[in-house]
Amino acid sequence: MRVVAAMSGGVDSAVAAARMLDAGHEVVGVHLALAQSAATLRESARGCCTIEDAGDARRVADRLGIPFYVWDMAERFREDVVEDFVSEYAAGRTPNPCLRCNEKIKFAALLDKALALGFDAVATGHYAQVVEVTDPAVPGGLRRELRRAVDPAKDQSYVLGVLDADQLARSFFPLGDSTKPQIREEAAARGFSVAKKPDSHDICFIADGDTRGWLAGRLGERPGPIVDVDGTVLGEHGGAHGYTVGQRRGLGLKVPAADGSPRYVVSTDTRTNTVVVGPEELLGVDVIEGDHLRWCGPVPVGEQRVGAQVRAHGQEIPATALVEGGDGIPGRVRVHLDERVRGVAPGQSVVLYAGTRVVGSATIAATGSRGAAVD
Repeated sequence: MRVVAAMSGGVDSAVAAARMLDAGHEVVGVHLALAQSAATLRESARGCCTIEDAGDARRVADRLGIPFYVWDMAERFREDVVEDFVSEYAAGRTPNPCLRCNEKIKFAALLDKALALGFDAVATGHYAQVVEVTDPAVPGGLRRELRRAVDPAKDQSYVLGVLDADQLARSFFPLGDSTKPQIREEAAARGFSVAKKPDSHDICFIADGDTRGWLAGRLGERPGPIVDVDGTVLGEHGGAHGYTVGQRRGLGLKVPAADGSPRYVVSTDTRTNTVVVGPEELLGVDVIEGDHLRWCGPVPVGEQRVGAQVRAHGQEIPATALVEGGDGIPGRVRVHLDERVRGVAPGQSVVLYAGTRVVGSATIAATGSRGAAVD
C-alpha cells in the first residue's frame, strides 16, 4: 500500500512510520502545519506544531530514507478545531479538541487529501488497534474494528471514537500492540534523535496551559455572580465560559460553606453568565444523553450493554445504551450508567465499548439522574 505517515515530530509517530516501512508499505512522511504562528521553539513539553517539531520529523524521515512533506492545514485547523473550541465554551459546553481534531483534521482533511493524491491509507502514532474480523454482512466478508491498545496507560481509543467504518478501513495504528517504554527503546535502537523527547500534553494550541486566560483573551472579561444552589451570591467570576462542571480550584470564594466542606462548580449558564457551586454529592450523574453520533462499525440496535467512558483517561463504567431517532429524526443515544460519575459536562464526549472494541461516540448534550429530569 501507499501510505501517508502523519509525523508530528514526536517519538510515537516516528516509530509508527518506521513500522509501516518495515511492513513493506510505500511510506511518505507528512507533517501537519496546524499553528498559524509556528516560527517559535518549544520551551516545554506543552504544545506542538513548532519549527522544532517539523525539524524533528524531517530528521526521522531522512534517517528512514522516505520522502517528507509539510502540509499546511492551519486555516482548516483554526476553523474546525480552534473556533469550535471557543464557540463551545461560549455556549457553556466543555469540548474535547483532540476528538474534534481527529474527526475533522487527521482522519478527514488529511485522509481526504491523501486519497486524492493516490495514497491508500494514513498511519498515525496513536495507541490503539485495528483488527480485521469476519463479517458476511459486509462486502468482502471482512470488517475492521477499532480496539483498545494493549497498554492501558497509553490507550488512545477514546479520542479515536469519532472515526467511522470508512475511515477505519484506511487507517493504521502500528503502536497498539506495544507499551510506551518499548516504543522509546525501539526509537533509540533505530537511532532516532526523538527517542527521549518529552510527550506533548494538554491542549496543543494553548501552549502555556492557561485555558481560562486564553479564552478570556478571545471572549473577553464578563464579570458575573458565583452563587450556591439556593441562589445566594458567594463571589464573582470573570466569565462563565471560564468554568466547567466539577471544577474546584480557582473559584475565589470568600464565603466558606457552613460545614467547611469544599465547593465545586455544579453548572454554568452562559446566558445569564452565572456559575453555580455546591457540595461534591451534587456532581454525580448516572444518565447521559448524547448527540452527534459517530459509529466505528454497525449501529447498535435496541438496548445494548456497553462500557461508557467520559474522559480520555477516565474509568470505563458498565452501562446500558439505547440509540433513539431515525426516519429523519436526528439521532441521540441515552446511556444509563450502573454507577454515578462525577463532573460530567455537556460538550464532553461519551465513548461506548463492547469489551475492548470501540462501538462509537456521542457528544454529551445533557446529564441527569434516574427518576429526575435530564438537564
